[in-house]
Amino acid sequence: MLQLRELDERVSIRDQIQDQSKEPVVLVNVFHIAPEQADALIAAWTDDANYFRSQPGFISTQLHRGIAGSATYLNYAVWESVGAFRAAFTNPVFQSKLQHYPDGSTGSPHLFRKMAVDGLCVA
Repeated sequence: MLQLRELDERVSIRDQIQDQSKEPVVLVNVFHIAPEQADALIAAWTDDANYFRSQPGFISTQLHRGIAGSATYLNYAVWESVGAFRAAFTNPVFQSKLQHYPDGSTGSPHLFRKMAVDGLCVA
């Protein structure tokens, strides 16, 4: 079963999903597994991604694997709003899917918004 660990120990994912803004958000989730659990992680993540893809407000997702033999994976998903993500994330159907991840695996979901930095990027 997947154990959730906060990416920012000062702000939990449960705190973040209380946000009421209608602006788009990006979910970043970092997974740590044992190297031999790669196939199980990918199967569980694929099932989750297919569930999320069917939910209102979902835009896209992408999974990345660390290089050079790393067993760290990073997923990001784009959502129309925190409310759309919250509805999908707190749904008992999704919550029951966490048990399909390999034992000892961890995930660190965290929500982000684009920001502007002069001369480099726009919000």
